Amino acid sequence: MEIKFRKKIEDFRKELIFKSVNLNKDVKEFNIKIKNYETKNRIFTISPRCVRCDLCVKECPVDAISSATMVEKSKINEKCVKCEICAKTCPVSCIHLMEVNSKVDSAENKVVYNFKELKFPHRVLRMEEININQEKCVNCGNCTKFCPTKAVSLRRVLSESESFEKVNKQITQFKDKNPSTLEKVIKVESTNKKYTYINQDLCVGCGSCSNLCPQSVITLKRYLGPIIQTKKLLINQDICVQCYLCEESCPVDAIKLEYGKVVLDNDKCVQCDVCNSKCPVSALSLENIT
Repeated sequence: MEIKFRKKIEDFRKELIFKSVNLNKDVKEFNIKIKNYETKNRIFTISPRCVRCDLCVKECPVDAISSATMVEKSKINEKCVKCEICAKTCPVSCIHLMEVNSKVDSAENKVVYNFKELKFPHRVLRMEEININQEKCVNCGNCTKFCPTKAVSLRRVLSESESFEKVNKQITQFKDKNPSTLEKVIKVESTNKKYTYINQDLCVGCGSCSNLCPQSVITLKRYLGPIIQTKKLLINQDICVQCYLCEESCPVDAIKLEYGKVVLDNDKCVQCDVCNSKCPVSALSLENIT
């Protein structure tokens, strides 16, 4: 997805004036000269489709994402180093990285903002085992509200005398039959009591249900695959001036200066580009893996 906005430089100048002007002074007193300028940046956004699983929060190496609640999705704060791990991990692809290019062109008398979404290969996520402690479950329904595959639901107990285990076995036994046939086969009446049921064939292991459960009665065991590397940090030892800025700036302590050489711990490095941006002689560069 790519979005482009344009506006006239005169309109841009007026916006700058109104943002800077003191209300006690006349706007006409301000004369702003706008020169040609171009900048590139990257921003992360989390869409309203967030399922509140907090998987991004758990995987963020610099604690830059706040935990979600029932009424508010996760948020990315100023500590973000744009390592892309959250976007590669999100089970429902609701975290987007936008490359923003802003350009002021006086010759064309326009300001252009270009937003381009970057795509990433996703990590493998798979549910291995999920269980509910039915004795402690209060059937509040929180677990059902954001399940991306509708694998979690509240169901009525089919008979007061039947245990939850027996009900689950019956549903599994007749799951291939349609509801009307199932009702005739079981031959019991529904009651007002409910229980939480998880269809393990639909569960993807995101953890939304267990994260939102106020009683912490849902336990989940899942497989989360390794992060797929799309970039590689290159080091030019010959032009390094041993200023230690890369070591001091690295948010995960992955880079050190030892015996006059830059040493990178690839297991710790998250390809965030902080060291590259701080290097005064461009001895470090983060390049895409082809």
